[in-house]
Amino acid sequence: MEKEREEMESMNGPNKRVCVSVENGAVCTTGGRWDELNPEILASIFIRIVPPDLMVRSVVLVCRNWMETVSGPSCWMEIDLENWCRKCCIAKRPHLIDLGVSKAVRRSRSTVQRLTTYRLGIAGFSAAARRGRCLKTLQIPMCEVTDDVVVKYVGCLANLTFLDISYCFKVTEKGLKAFGTECKSLTHLRRNMPIWELPDSVEPSDVKDQEALIIADTMKGLQRLDYAFNRLSDTGVEAILTQCKALTHLEIQGCWNVELKGDLEARCKNLVNFQKPWIDDHDDLIYSSDDDSTEGESDDESIYSESSSSSDLD
Repeated sequence: MEKEREEMESMNGPNKRVCVSVENGAVCTTGGRWDELNPEILASIFIRIVPPDLMVRSVVLVCRNWMETVSGPSCWMEIDLENWCRKCCIAKRPHLIDLGVSKAVRRSRSTVQRLTTYRLGIAGFSAAARRGRCLKTLQIPMCEVTDDVVVKYVGCLANLTFLDISYCFKVTEKGLKAFGTECKSLTHLRRNMPIWELPDSVEPSDVKDQEALIIADTMKGLQRLDYAFNRLSDTGVEAILTQCKALTHLEIQGCWNVELKGDLEARCKNLVNFQKPWIDDHDDLIYSSDDDSTEGESDDESIYSESSSSSDLD
């Protein structure tokens, strides 16, 4: 049988794909060229096992068919560049982030449905939004996007269902209202903020319910809200519970002003998942920023740099 296998492989040549099976004692083979594999199948394989930066840095070098597949939109419907963006920040090359994101969404030809980045700038956000009519998931924590930019481009993001704008300090009530007004399909909002102070230093003047009231008024279809370490009070929680009737998950951990008086605590506990505002044994809490928790630093010159060849993301 081994001899027959070798003969079959020699007949198909080094660039052939040979599948060998045994049926009723006979050797059955099927073969075909790897570089002639269906582009849709190739794309399906690539997006599951190859990170986007390696896809255009390594896969394109295999053969023309693979290069054309990677250059097509099928490989760019889901774009996760978070790890690459973090490496750019560690290597002190954050200016490459907007360039890389712009090239990736351009390759999608406006079919991108999921985009995950880190420290995205105005140019990258505007490029993604202009090609974001199919976007359903947009995760841009620590972005540099401002309210005015959100207002300008949010109309292109009407199909969003999941939005992550955690630690986005330049997006305030105005930007949040714009997202809520234009993105009527939103079911999941993540708006976590950094730890701002410990419970024993809370003052009444620290209460800021404006964002919570905007969420309650403009995002009534929310099913999940991640809202840790914000400065809302019982007023904001009550508004969200009352107006967001589809809500099943609520995280308000670290919202020190919340007391859950009256029936608020019972209403919160009736949710499928509820993260209470108080942290037990907070002195033992280990909190580190996104930058400090990043591992796997690399100084590799990414294909998203200005020196990228024409076969990369163009």
